[in-house]
Amino acid sequence: MALPPQDERTLPAVVLRDVDRRPLEQALADMQALVEHHGHVIVVCSQAAPITVQRRLYTLRSLMESDRIALFQPDLPPLGLAVLARQLRQLASCDISPGVLASAGRLLVHYIHAGALLNSVARLDRVPVGLKSHAKSWVPGSQFGVLAHPEPQLVRITPEAELPGPEFGTWMLVAKGQLQSDWVTGTLAPSWKVQGLRETPLPAESPGWWGTGKLIEFCSYLPDLSVLYQLVTSVRRTRCHWCGIDVIGDRCVFCSATPPVHDQPRQSPHENQTPVG
Repeated sequence: MALPPQDERTLPAVVLRDVDRRPLEQALADMQALVEHHGHVIVVCSQAAPITVQRRLYTLRSLMESDRIALFQPDLPPLGLAVLARQLRQLASCDISPGVLASAGRLLVHYIHAGALLNSVARLDRVPVGLKSHAKSWVPGSQFGVLAHPEPQLVRITPEAELPGPEFGTWMLVAKGQLQSDWVTGTLAPSWKVQGLRETPLPAESPGWWGTGKLIEFCSYLPDLSVLYQLVTSVRRTRCHWCGIDVIGDRCVFCSATPPVHDQPRQSPHENQTPVG
């Protein structure tokens, strides 16, 4: 799901539609065209994507023998993934190198709170759910507030129900499915002290991810480009010893190389002995 631009500087997204269903030659030609046009490509893919999609993406990168394609698969529900992808699109308009931009996703994911209001958790298998909650989910009228990220939490909706929120100022994006409730906008958002609230259509993958179509998905995030830019540029950068690109963290997001491990020089068994006079 490609969200509309957050601001006038947000770059458009390229959606790789049916990448696993189209002929390999066609998908390969499209990816080559993207790399040639932009120089580097960052592919944001859900961990819940069909295995055929994931295999095709790795196949394309292998066939191209390219260190200019980064595959990023954060553990986020669909709406949270769409928000993170838009944040990277915002940052792409700044003077940030491709390696730093691609690895920025691993940093920004820590500032996203993503969850949903569900009418049932009977088929929810991506967030730990106890047997007691499963039993309650069969009670007519039950609703559950579920936080999938950053720390899994599940509560049955009561007047006292709460979910832990961010300790910094955020906006909230809400996507309504086939569930009628004002708990997210009327209770959760005020308790999280969100600074703004927007609605968007429900991602097509959300019912499958959450195990039900009767849900309201939500995600709180940092909307301001200036804040995102400051976060990313304040982190120490390193240079990949293999491909030479600047990145954040130890693993290169393009060639997957890690810093070499240098063996410590062996110490002579006599070096630390005290001479006897």
